[in-house]
Amino acid sequence: MNQEPSFGGQGGLKAIIIDDEPDCVKLLSLQLKMYCPKVAVVAACTSSTEGLLQIKELQPDIVFMDIEMPIMNGFQLLEKLEQINFSLVFVTAYDQFAVKAFRFNALDYLLKPIDGKDLTKAVEKAMLQRPDQQQLRSLKQQLHAGEKFQPDKIALPYQNGVIFTEIKNVLYCEADNNYTRFFIAGGQQYLVSKTLGDIQEVLEERNFVRVHRQYLVNLDQIKKYVRGEGNYLIMNNDESIPVARNKKEKLIERFGWL
Repeated sequence: MNQEPSFGGQGGLKAIIIDDEPDCVKLLSLQLKMYCPKVAVVAACTSSTEGLLQIKELQPDIVFMDIEMPIMNGFQLLEKLEQINFSLVFVTAYDQFAVKAFRFNALDYLLKPIDGKDLTKAVEKAMLQRPDQQQLRSLKQQLHAGEKFQPDKIALPYQNGVIFTEIKNVLYCEADNNYTRFFIAGGQQYLVSKTLGDIQEVLEERNFVRVHRQYLVNLDQIKKYVRGEGNYLIMNNDESIPVARNKKEKLIERFGWL
């Protein structure tokens, strides 16, 4: 559910850091003090067991947590909570595949070593949304399944929460300034706070092609291609999508029939 940032007293947002590497905990504490002065670290834990106790006792606004930890990993810790009533940022050394898994599930993350600008953005984004168990289950499944796993759904942050929609039902995506509008089979539309470039990075390996600076289309949802001075596609919902001249070759390459 979307939440306005809540401020934990004079120090600002109450934060807990949970990471089994002491140096990472110290560094993140210093970076938060430097780049995010409204974030007050009320507990810095080097074990997941301690972190769980501190979450229950201190009721933080935001938690920064590593995933791979001994005794109890990040997912196991979260499963022991009745509800997640705080914002969450994963701090991880995972590879590029895992980054896409985070993006598919609309969850915030920071890659080690942490960049100050990335930290600021992650805090701002995380405070607008709190994760739900479906997002966490989907992320866990993808990370444990490995690179060959192809998720069927994508999480879209929307209004009061997150909507999971099947990727095959996404007709196309349209850029709307710093937002992207998803057009879904059946007539639904969702406006999400991601740029089209961000969406392209996630979906381009799932049979989506950027055919115009404003449009990313699902190749499986194309009904017809119309040639002429203004090349365009007709999608399965009968909407027309322009194809930019410099994108035509990419479409030819992916389809192989133009």
